[in-house]
Amino acid sequence: PPAHSRNDWIGPPDKHSNLRPIIFYVPPEESPLERRLREARQEAQACDQRFWARHNRAFSQEKEEFIYSRLKAKGLEMRDETGQKATLNAEEMADFYKDFLSKNFRKHMQYNRDWYKRNFTITFLMGQVALVRALRWLRWRKKNV
Repeated sequence: PPAHSRNDWIGPPDKHSNLRPIIFYVPPEESPLERRLREARQEAQACDQRFWARHNRAFSQEKEEFIYSRLKAKGLEMRDETGQKATLNAEEMADFYKDFLSKNFRKHMQYNRDWYKRNFTITFLMGQVALVRALRWLRWRKKNV
């Protein structure tokens, strides 16, 4: 982002996690509370990036292995006569999706719990920052009236 920007910048989707990274704006006179909020948001983003990058890599790898094993069981190759990548029908892929979700249920539940904890903390810090800013604005207004 340009040096004069006073906003967070959102980048293109990450190729592994499919999440858009955020470059957070750091005000020149950032208070300790505002810094805690920004750092909590950055840590939450980093955790999400790590989880979804690992999850998506595992998903892609297991999906390829599943397709390969099913095609091999049918006596087919990964590519057909024209060189196109062979695929399975929707019902066969539904088996994979169901198995993958079942196998990763605990990971998803743990991720959801952690996500809610992080976001509750962020929301609480946002409330504190908003309150401090409102009080500062009221004091300034009272002083100038």
